[in-house]
Amino acid sequence: MGTLAAVHVGLAADFIATTLPMPAARRPVLAVGAWLKNTLCLAERGRAHVSPFLGDLDTADACRAHAQTAHALLDWLGARPDCIAHDLHPDFYSTRLATTLAERLQIPLLAVQHHHAHIAAVAAENAVREPIIGLALDGVGLGTDGMAWGGELLLVHGAQMRRLGHFHPLPMPGGDRAAREPWRMAAAALHTIGRGGEIERRFAAQPAAPTVARMLKRSFNCPPTTSAGRLFDAASGLLGLCHTMSQEAQAACLLQQQAQTFGEAAPLHDGYRIGSDGSLDFRPLLAFLADCHDAAHGAAVFHATLAAGLASWAAAAARGQGAATVALGGGCFFNAVLVRQLDLALVRHGLKVLRPRILPPGDAAISLGQAWVALHFMQGN
Repeated sequence: MGTLAAVHVGLAADFIATTLPMPAARRPVLAVGAWLKNTLCLAERGRAHVSPFLGDLDTADACRAHAQTAHALLDWLGARPDCIAHDLHPDFYSTRLATTLAERLQIPLLAVQHHHAHIAAVAAENAVREPIIGLALDGVGLGTDGMAWGGELLLVHGAQMRRLGHFHPLPMPGGDRAAREPWRMAAAALHTIGRGGEIERRFAAQPAAPTVARMLKRSFNCPPTTSAGRLFDAASGLLGLCHTMSQEAQAACLLQQQAQTFGEAAPLHDGYRIGSDGSLDFRPLLAFLADCHDAAHGAAVFHATLAAGLASWAAAAARGQGAATVALGGGCFFNAVLVRQLDLALVRHGLKVLRPRILPPGDAAISLGQAWVALHFMQGN
């Protein structure tokens, strides 16, 4: 084996964790992922090479590893890629690195919306060619309208994505702080269902409760979000399972554990509404949870109603778009209870269900999805 080939093998061992077939990869592209659970992906010669998990890009070490991996993949390629794909968010370290590399190499950049990438990653793993309905459920991703998305119904066909619907928005009192303190999302839920007067009493142990109640009443520092992750937080907070998180997704995990403890429950009758604008509104479910005194039962009803609502929502979209396949992507699909119930409900609607098979459903697969979108973009489809 020649020296250059030996170097390439060494680089592959260090900077490539997973290789998947990707027939669309006729021209090389580099995708740099997003922010949380970052990976990079180099697509070339019919394959997609995904880097090891690099972590969240909020530390100097993670950012250094990200840059080193990008340069190593480019060195291994031995040529300029035709395009560098990145997340839509302009402030991510990965986006800034992509911009720097594209300027240096004089190649195009392509911004890929976060949830488009989630569904595209599932499409890439399953070698999808036809238009598909995507259910993208996660914590947050910047939408094309500048809003925090995370409960999205999409039509995806190659490089094209159309937002067909979204979760009814909930306010986030205190912005990102609400993503760490589920009691704030529970307070937002109470406000949204017209019961804001209960916030101070129900969350009397939280010193900020009076302030949050006033913020919600005045719509001050309460950016709206369609995030499914924040809906899980609201449910967990209303049931008293988690008021402040010490680790990521703690509220959702506790909710899942309680549902598993209870077992199967029937969906709440009229627990959701599908609006004429395509929105999926779970305020009736939140009202039920606000009065539920059995956390395990409430958690089971939450999952059953969520699955039923999602299946009806996706099935209506599939009929309207002439599609037969639904892809599930985003970190909420780590939830085994939701995946099992939703899978069964979608099949009952006569739909084919696609899930990740190799990479996880969360943000570690974003780079693969970005690469898939970039390749189809360059091919004009």
